Amino acid sequence: MLTLPLDPTDDRAAPVFRDKASCSAWLMQFQLTNLQQAHSYLLTQLNEFNRYPMQGLERYHTLEALRETIDHIQEDMSKKLIGKALPLGEHELMTFISLTQMWHAMVTGYQRCLQAFLAGDKKLAGMGAMLCERCLQYSGSAIFECLRSGYECQPQLWHQLHDLYAFAEEQSFHEVQVKDDLERYSVLSSSCRSMYLKTLLACYARPAELSRTQLRLLDRWLAHWSKELCLETRYSLSKGDAQPLAVDMSGTQGLQAVANTSHHALMRYMPMVPMSKLLRVKIILLQQGTRLDQVGLGELPSISAALELLNFLHECWCEDDKNRSIQRALTSKPVQFGYTPEMIYALLNGKQVVRHKDSVMRKQIETFGHVLQQEQVAVAPDQEGWVLDDESVLGAKLTRHNPGPGRLNLHQLVALRQDESQPYKLGAVVWLHVSVAGLLQIGISFVPGIPQPIQVQLPGGAPQAAFLMPAALTLRTPSSLIVPRQIFQAGGMLQIIHANNEKQHVKMGISVARGFDYERISYI
Repeated sequence: MLTLPLDPTDDRAAPVFRDKASCSAWLMQFQLTNLQQAHSYLLTQLNEFNRYPMQGLERYHTLEALRETIDHIQEDMSKKLIGKALPLGEHELMTFISLTQMWHAMVTGYQRCLQAFLAGDKKLAGMGAMLCERCLQYSGSAIFECLRSGYECQPQLWHQLHDLYAFAEEQSFHEVQVKDDLERYSVLSSSCRSMYLKTLLACYARPAELSRTQLRLLDRWLAHWSKELCLETRYSLSKGDAQPLAVDMSGTQGLQAVANTSHHALMRYMPMVPMSKLLRVKIILLQQGTRLDQVGLGELPSISAALELLNFLHECWCEDDKNRSIQRALTSKPVQFGYTPEMIYALLNGKQVVRHKDSVMRKQIETFGHVLQQEQVAVAPDQEGWVLDDESVLGAKLTRHNPGPGRLNLHQLVALRQDESQPYKLGAVVWLHVSVAGLLQIGISFVPGIPQPIQVQLPGGAPQAAFLMPAALTLRTPSSLIVPRQIFQAGGMLQIIHANNEKQHVKMGISVARGFDYERISYI
């Protein structure tokens, strides 16, 4: 049975609007010049409105009048957080909290309407599917806001989303088409099922790894694609095809691989073969030269950008994670850990580095592509309390248990070792998030080989920290260089300064991989 844990309304509430007419009039003069200030004022008034006692139908019409403005201001505010280093800074964190509070306020408003419907309000008769769809939409927005900002959402948010959909199924609301006045992406209607599936797939697409353009396209595409998908109470496996995904409607998670679940009455399964076929057909057509608009993908900078996103989504939704099949050893051991090329260079040379230089280095990297100054000051390398949770030959998972000023980005270069008896391993951050407990957690993909600290110098330039990666005979890969970003010039000359001050002139070959603050290149 659906539960709606809502605080009681209060006769003393005094919102500036108390019905649709006064809300529309207020929105006409609402100023968006100062986005932060406008967002704060709108959130205050929405919370006050939610406390105000009124008829369910009038509350619904008033919330509908607010939707366009709220969606617009939320989208503009969220741009401040996409791709930011984690944990978020103080100002960014306040923005993140404000965004999630706005989505929660919209859920509260529509839940009050749904509460009135359940209590038998005759004016809301026949509106159950509509009210449930709106609750699902804004509950999903709250979850997605967390995930795309790199923060795990509270388990009760997933529980709320699943409860709402279970209620829709129970009442046979889940397939009823309801009108959407916002008319986004030419989608004039939705349903509880399509909204639920859209949220599940969007959250399973690793949104923290996507750019602003990719996030917008994901939202647009799923608005259409989710209508063609379904949820079933049973599943079947077919060798060679995309495997179904599972969701536990009694749980506190989103989609999972079926291999990680056990069946019970509230398990639902999403067949992914139709989605796999849809994505593969679009990929093939684009590879054959079909225009983007002919494939129904909207505007993108290039066909290569469309192919990149389509392949990424196919990997997320339809392909087995082969890396997960490799045995991971659970360790829970403290490690010595470094990040940014300068810090790693110092550690590999047996020197110590100061953590508070991170912000300076980060700004220099973002502006100039490399660090302009090289300072080395004493601080213990394990001061931030990094713990190795598990490890395989390909990568590792780490958690930082002590708060610190250091912030990390996706695809940032890092180095770690368990103790002085072992050499440092280099790796790149492939995922990161802040847990519900507020701990920074990261996944690392190792670069094969034992790095050698060197310096590199372009003609006329200053020496910069870099790393020589020896050839890996078992992997049939030649030696390579890991250099600061924007130093690479195909065919350009580069001077390597080894630890013994021996100098070597090389010619740069091709770029093998590029990250937030580094580039791995071949040389001859």
